[in-house]
This record gives sequence, C-alpha cells and structure tokens, in this order.
Amino acid sequence: MRFLPHTDLDRADMLARIGAASIDALYTDVPEGKLLTGLVDLPTTKTELDVERHLGRLAAQNVPASSVPFFVGAGAYKHHIPASVDHLIQRSEFLTSYTPYQPEITQGTLQSLFEFQTQVANLTGMDVANASMYDGSTGAAEAVLMAHRITRRNKAVVSGGLHPHYAAVIRNLSEMADDAVECLAADPGGTEDILAAIDDETSCVVVQSPSFYGHLIDLKPIAEKAHAHKALLIAVFTEAVALGAIEPPGAQGADIVVGEGQSIGVGLSFGGPYVGLFATRQSYVRQMPGRLCGETVDAEGKRGFVLTLSTREQHIRRDKATSNICTNSGLCCLAFTIHMTLLGEAGIAKLAAVNHRRACQLADALAAVDGVEILNTTFFNEFTVKIAGDAAQVIEKLAARGILGGVPVSRLEPGNPDLANLIVVAATETVTDADIRAFASTLTEVLK
Repeated sequence: MRFLPHTDLDRADMLARIGAASIDALYTDVPEGKLLTGLVDLPTTKTELDVERHLGRLAAQNVPASSVPFFVGAGAYKHHIPASVDHLIQRSEFLTSYTPYQPEITQGTLQSLFEFQTQVANLTGMDVANASMYDGSTGAAEAVLMAHRITRRNKAVVSGGLHPHYAAVIRNLSEMADDAVECLAADPGGTEDILAAIDDETSCVVVQSPSFYGHLIDLKPIAEKAHAHKALLIAVFTEAVALGAIEPPGAQGADIVVGEGQSIGVGLSFGGPYVGLFATRQSYVRQMPGRLCGETVDAEGKRGFVLTLSTREQHIRRDKATSNICTNSGLCCLAFTIHMTLLGEAGIAKLAAVNHRRACQLADALAAVDGVEILNTTFFNEFTVKIAGDAAQVIEKLAARGILGGVPVSRLEPGNPDLANLIVVAATETVTDADIRAFASTLTEVLK
C-alpha cells in the first residue's frame, strides 16, 4: 500500500472546512502532558525479517497463562474453550463477513447475532439484548447514558465494588457529557451502604455482582430503593460463567444488565478483543445502544432475519443516535454463541458448579497459610486475600517462582494505602489440585 502524503494546501483546506485553526487545535481535549512532543523512539527503517525477529524476542518474555499455575482474574478469566469453537469461527464465511446491511446476502450473520441475543437475554434474565458492545466497560458506560435518557436525570451512583476500569470509563464518558458521577469508596469488605447514596436526583445505580472483590451482592433491596426514587438499577458482571450459578440480575429487579462475555468462548489473548453483553427490559428497547437483530418472514412466508433496530449514529442522524459505537464484536459474539450452544443450560450450570468448587478449595488452602486472611463470606470463583506485606511485591515473587497468583488491588487502585496488601484471586475449571498445592506452598515460602 502506497503512502500518499497530504500537501500543505490539502491540510489547510481540511482545517478550514472543519473550522480548526491548526492541526494542534484538533488535540485540545487531550490532557496536558499526554501528547508526544517528538518521534517515537523506534528505528526509522527495519527489514520485515528484523521486525519479526525483534517482536518474537519481545513475545518470548511473556508467560503464557497455560504454562504455569494461573490464578489471575479481575475481569478476564482463563476457561477451557473447546477446539470446535476456534475451528468454526475461522471458517471464511464467518471470518470475512462484515456489517449486515443487506439482509438478502447476510442471513447467516444476522441469524448468529439473533441467537447470540437470545442466549444473552436468557442468561441475564432480561427481555431483550443487543448485538454486543466493544466490551464490558464500554457497555457499562453506555448503560449509564441510556439511564440518563430514560430518567431525564444525569447523576449516576457507582458502587465501590465495581471494577476500577469500568468505573474509569464511566467517569471519562460522563465528564465529556457534563454528567455527575458519585463513586463510592472501594469496598473490599463487601459492607458498603449503597442504599444511603440513592436520592431523588439519582438517575441510576451501578452495582457489580459478583463484585470486583468477589462478593455476591443481593440486588433486590437496591432495585427497590432505586425504583422508589424513580431511578434505574444497572447490574454489572465481569465473569459470565457466574450467571450459571447465581440468580439472574433480571430476576433481582435490574433494569439494565451489562457485562463481559470473554469467559465464554473467547480466549484471554493478552487483553482482547472481548465482547460486551448488554440487555434490558422491553419497555426501554428504543433507548438501547447498538443494534438489534430480529426474526421475521419473507414474502413467501419463509423464516428470515433483519436488523430490527439500529440506533447508532452510523445509521441515523448523530443528534438522534443513542450511541457512537460503530461496530459490534461479531466474531467474538459468534465464539460466545458456539461455546454456549455446546454447553447448553445444563452445561453452563455444571461449569459454574466446578468453578465454585475449585474456588472453595483454593480459599481453604490459602486460609491455612500464616499471614493470609480471606475477606469474603460469599464468592463465586474469585475472592480477595489480605496478606501480611505488600501485595504487588508478593505477586512478583510468586511470578519469579512460576506462580501467577492473582492481581494486586493496588495495580488497579493505585494511591490507596489501605488496599496495598490485597490480592484478588480467581480459580476456574482449569485449575488443578497440584496448582492449588503449589500456590499455597509457594505463598508460605514468600511470606516467611
């Protein structure tokens, strides 16, 4: 592909058309100190072979999740994905398909998205689900904006148990829209009184269950208090497998349910791409961001699929759009749907039970280590450990001994000394008895 640079006259014409005084004016919203002042410190020229070798050396420094005992969670989870999932999504008709604008030639894509929506709605206990968001964090932020449109208010109350990355995305998007966000203090003990924060100015309450710290939250009293003040409850999850064991958020009174679907069918992949799940009640469907695929019949009465609702700015006038997200994670949706279809309702329940059992075994083993305290009384496959010492340093020492022992909370919540000795630990069906014994014995050595 040739590089065709713009001339100075080209740039001047484009800046004049959009009303910007200079190219620098395009970056005025970027915080001070975040822009580069010069070229990136990289060689200006390298051969393709040199680049491949260099990137290969960099990649070799990573520790693959499958190569060592792995207890990392905090929003991204290692689960077994059947080989059939990757085999099917790599078929060319799936891998190369694009946006389903023309239903007469994209019935396969539309049907797979319809099945995905059906599975998400059933899993969350909601009436309707969209054709996905970028990931769980953007889904949470979009849910807050949706709640503001429905309630005609602009204050979100955010639980201290919400994943810090999700809270950060909500704050960022809200700041751009001049909306108010009340983020409660971090809640590693699962004792926050979020009911006291709900008032008549509240648009929505954002609560994660299981929380970032692993606590299972009873959403029913929160929903009741929110509804009494004509606010909405946004239920968030980061571990989709948990929905195979706990009561669906929809059954607990949630108005909007959002979360991350990575756990089902989508590998860790060093952080993405992932797939955001978004579901709501039928009465709010026209305020739902993204796209909605629906089932219909053609002129001959044959079953077919179409885009039933397209409220993105790509489809309608920007001032009428509900979202500026211009895509859905189609291939990740398909991976989710294939894996979920292979599991079925009984399979997801069994998988959830195995995850919980493994986590209980891990909690018992770690609780027996001197200097370790388990903060949770309830959890699914993830919980918070309090240790005698700096958690980040302990995790590094464990890694040096071949154990990836979880996520130090200070990594995601920096600057809070009260959280410096906490580790979020996860155990899925991929954890073995030998892994648990290795973790406990190595942690004992590190804490001496």
